[in-house]
Amino acid sequence: MKAQRGFTLLEVLAAVAILGMALTVILQLFSANLGGISASDSYLAASLAADAKMREVVAKDDFAEKAWSETTEEGYRMDISIKPALGERTESLPVQLHEITLSVRFESGARERTFTLRTLRVTARSI
Repeated sequence: MKAQRGFTLLEVLAAVAILGMALTVILQLFSANLGGISASDSYLAASLAADAKMREVVAKDDFAEKAWSETTEEGYRMDISIKPALGERTESLPVQLHEITLSVRFESGARERTFTLRTLRVTARSI
């Protein structure tokens, strides 16, 4: 009798099952990576909008202590506050230090995300 060559049905089924599991794992990793890319894209767009707003606030001449909120055309909600910083330490100086806080809230997928920018600005002390 001549020896037969080839694979048995059991070997073929086992190979297909292993390939199916490997493909499932690879697709899940790819999907998770796409979710991370989407989230980073949202954060990048929000941080660019926040940076532009922070530059606008810092460039203003009127620097009184105040807080306000606004929503941009892109749907970012920005909460901005200006308050004196290190008041006791700078009392004797001819300048005043202000802390500017800008918090951004936005929707990314089904989640609400938020981050905060802070900076300081020196202004002439008002008499």
